[in-house]
Amino acid sequence: CYQSQHTCATPCNGPEKWYHANKDCEGRAQSPINIVHRKTLPDDRLTPFQFRKYQDSFSGLIKNNGHSVQVNVPHQPYVIGGDLETPYKVVQFHLHWGKNGGPGSEHTIDGEQYPMELHIVHMNEEYSTLEDALKDPIGVAVLGFFYEESLSANRKYDPVVSALQRIMTTGANTTLVSVSLEQLIHPQHNLTNYYRYKGSLTTPSCTESVIWTVFEKPIPLSRDQVEQLINPTSCWPEVGEIRNVVFLLNPLKNYSDIGFTLHLLTLPLAVNNL
Repeated sequence: CYQSQHTCATPCNGPEKWYHANKDCEGRAQSPINIVHRKTLPDDRLTPFQFRKYQDSFSGLIKNNGHSVQVNVPHQPYVIGGDLETPYKVVQFHLHWGKNGGPGSEHTIDGEQYPMELHIVHMNEEYSTLEDALKDPIGVAVLGFFYEESLSANRKYDPVVSALQRIMTTGANTTLVSVSLEQLIHPQHNLTNYYRYKGSLTTPSCTESVIWTVFEKPIPLSRDQVEQLINPTSCWPEVGEIRNVVFLLNPLKNYSDIGFTLHLLTLPLAVNNL
């Protein structure tokens, strides 16, 4: 079992057994991966993203689903550029963190794991449901952002930190009030460096229909904010059971070296204002 079937009292099978129920979980283009910077290649096709309606405030349901928190986005911001063939509209965003307060980013850079990772999930504008989009090999695009500890608090995250204090048990939910996607990420001019590869969902069904973009610049949070978000006393039964890079570097199947072409976008400062 996994996700909603998993409770603090009744643990479920870990990632190494996911393939029993979902054959895609032993595929050759699985995520996450360890990004080895020296193996990346510059790609002129990877232009800066343009974020549309990311600045629009909304109120949405934030839910503890047992392994993370997820917020469904009621309106439809979208992104263009970045070598995406068509606009991709936002479906939801969620956070990943480690077990017992430890580091928990899913992707790593040169083996370094960050405290947390944000995923903003988009689907091709041609589709009305995520399920339909996942049937298309390029139907889904996920933007990934790392977090790092800073000396000062990131006050833009106060609504998220406050909401998480109210959903400490699996299945609990509350309303995240008056937040925008723009306030959760860096300004657009700081988002020109990123890594790109073709991968999968990081939890079952592990479908290999995801265009991954992992941004190089981490989002700052104070130590206190990180500790409030990564509360080791709370019931997050699947935290630590997510598929992490340690699992993917299993010597029998080194997914970090199979089937991926990684690209790093590096643009001159003159282009940053586009």
